Amino acid sequence: MNSLAFKRNGDKKNSDFFEEYLVRLLEERDSVGLSDMIYEIDAIMITVDPGHSIRYIAELSLMSPYHYLVSLETENHWTHVLRVDMNSPDLLIREVKDAHIQGIFRSLNEIYPIGSHKPNSRYMGEILRVSDLHGVVQLQQERDFRFFTQDQIRKLELPGNLGISKPSPYTHNIIGYIERPEDQLRVYSLGVSTIRNDVQEAYCSAKELQKKLQIDELILPIDHLATRIYSQNREVAILEWLSLSSYYYWGSYDIKDQNSSTNVTKSVHHSNELKSPAKVFTANNTPYLVNHLVKLPSPTETFVRNYGPRLHHIALAVRDGTTNNIENIEMVVNQIAAQGKDFLLDVIGSKEEGLKQIFSSASEHSSLIIEYVQRFGDFQGFFAKDNVAELTHAAGVENELNKLSKSSYVDS
Repeated sequence: MNSLAFKRNGDKKNSDFFEEYLVRLLEERDSVGLSDMIYEIDAIMITVDPGHSIRYIAELSLMSPYHYLVSLETENHWTHVLRVDMNSPDLLIREVKDAHIQGIFRSLNEIYPIGSHKPNSRYMGEILRVSDLHGVVQLQQERDFRFFTQDQIRKLELPGNLGISKPSPYTHNIIGYIERPEDQLRVYSLGVSTIRNDVQEAYCSAKELQKKLQIDELILPIDHLATRIYSQNREVAILEWLSLSSYYYWGSYDIKDQNSSTNVTKSVHHSNELKSPAKVFTANNTPYLVNHLVKLPSPTETFVRNYGPRLHHIALAVRDGTTNNIENIEMVVNQIAAQGKDFLLDVIGSKEEGLKQIFSSASEHSSLIIEYVQRFGDFQGFFAKDNVAELTHAAGVENELNKLSKSSYVDS
């Protein structure tokens, strides 16, 4: 395995520190065998506040290709498993039963002005498939990465068959490892398994509507996951993720109009993002403390200061082609918008640029935005620079509106 053999993209200039340690870390990762032991993203974990999981599953069932599979009950949580198929990641939607339960993940929200209004609502992280769970965790611990003990995993009511890292100081995400041969089903060792009638009813109603709207065959699995971080943590967050995964550095683009950069990593094992989504990191070019001097836009830094470092959006691919004589992404957005879901802007991009994209408004249940992206022909990129500038600006406007809507909001 040579994780440095992939073509570099982008125009963002990185520091000498980043360029040196990118090479050293990936060479070492390859040499100790981690790149060959860690594979695709098998699942992603999201927590919601009490009473929100059923409505969030209904929302996802309409807006995505996911299907409700089963619910896992523990003393303090419900964990609902959503699946497309075994060729794309599962979603684990975890609901806290009691709004007053305190814990490490809640604490990551409570120190941020807007994040604290939904203290249990957050993206937790990814679960990566590995060939040797004990071997991977041991190698990562030797590299100074920290993991929860099995007793701590039990007390946190997370699947017992995972190795789980402590939250990142840069992204606040955790990374889970699950040992599974590729030809075997995913199983999560957690609680009592049941199919809940209320969840099944909400799921079936949403899927019936999705089919009626003629969009059920148009929305594809996850294309990429986009995390927003503080400007000073851009390079170390990328290096940390590359160290914990088997991804490579695809490249970075400077979005000068929005004073930010977009940084992309991809799997060394799977060129198809629908099998293992790309991981994107967005950060301001300058920290908030110089905004009053430089007078530049700061949507990314403002988001992080209000919500904390966290996942900002989940991008779903849309099948290339047309339906009813309009491009599929327009069909999907028009039909979902007609059901009352807001979008932050019109569909942007063009066939000539290679893709079209759009952001939904943030979910009231998870605070996550859904992006739809339709690529034309053999286009391989994740954005056009004009597109990503418009998307970043639109998300920044929504963040400002959210800020104003919180009567108890005090910036800190």
